[in-house]
Amino acid sequence: MATTPYHEQMVEFLNSSWTCFHAIAECKRRLVADGYSEIDERSPWRGALVPGGKYYFTRNDSSIIAFAVGKKYVAGNGIVAIGAHSDSPCLKLKPKSKITSAGYQQLGLQTYGGGLWNSWFDRDLGLAGKVLLQGTDGTITARLCCINKAVCRIPTVAIHLARGTGTELKINVETDLPAVIASCVKAQLDGDKGDAHHPILLKLVAENLQVDIDSIVDFELQLCDVQPSTIGGARDEFLISGRLDNLCSSFCGLQALIESTQATDALDNEESIRMLAVFDHEEIGSTSTSGARGTLMMDSVSRIAKAFGSVEVDDVVERSAQRSYIISADMAHGIHPNQPGKHERNHGPMFHEGVVIKTNVNQRYATNSITSDVRDTHRRHN
Repeated sequence: MATTPYHEQMVEFLNSSWTCFHAIAECKRRLVADGYSEIDERSPWRGALVPGGKYYFTRNDSSIIAFAVGKKYVAGNGIVAIGAHSDSPCLKLKPKSKITSAGYQQLGLQTYGGGLWNSWFDRDLGLAGKVLLQGTDGTITARLCCINKAVCRIPTVAIHLARGTGTELKINVETDLPAVIASCVKAQLDGDKGDAHHPILLKLVAENLQVDIDSIVDFELQLCDVQPSTIGGARDEFLISGRLDNLCSSFCGLQALIESTQATDALDNEESIRMLAVFDHEEIGSTSTSGARGTLMMDSVSRIAKAFGSVEVDDVVERSAQRSYIISADMAHGIHPNQPGKHERNHGPMFHEGVVIKTNVNQRYATNSITSDVRDTHRRHN
């Protein structure tokens, strides 16, 4: 049976991953299809994990830990992991997004991460994210929303009214970035009640989820480019997409974990844990419960070790951490053909030259002479 090429699989992954929430949902879907079982952080793991088992759990619906237990694993053994992140710079709706100006209904936006915000102007923009809904019994559930339609636009000023903006664009986030969603005529048709969000926005979300507007409790929505990811270039050598930082590494790590554990005997002689960690909030410093600087990774290491260890042994977590190895996988900026001088001499990432290993003498990265040895680092330096 023919296997879909990786670049085509990645395009499918990207087009399913409009937001960090959608990316994690797609990771879950693919893991479940390969036999991974969901475990609950709020439940005991001792007795729930078994050698040879494959598991995953999520936090905040925006980060995920997936791991496969070697059949020869014992408490204190190491974890071999790939770390990536699910978030990308974007424009998110403010808690009170309703703005009206000069006959237009607009959405107030806030910048997330360090984006090239000038690239968001004059594009066809949809909406996506997580929506909280209240059921008739009072319970709150989360649903993912994806409005794949050009419902928003951030217009630039006509060149006749702003001479010079053709080569230079200065952006005031508060005044220049609100996105047009409708004309004020629509406010008369839909009713202009409420002071947090435009009724037309709530209507779009409700229609997308096929629920009543009154059931919407809150949401975390962002603007998304509706232009799909694709393969391009004269020889189809380029993957053209937003969010490559860092959905590319997330996809590669996911495929590596799934494919390395697919065979029925893949874990028979494995003494370690094979793991994928996809974190949220890397673009803003990772300091959150679902970020890499939170407790997510060490919680995982600790709970796995303790699930297989004896309660009398109190150092299994420390021994496991010392025997573990993690690759922090993120994207590197290839040399720009128009700006080659932006990179250090002899250290510019070249196309078709293989994987980039990032180093920094000030320890912004953990790479050193041992961890940068790509020949078989974990085995040779265990």
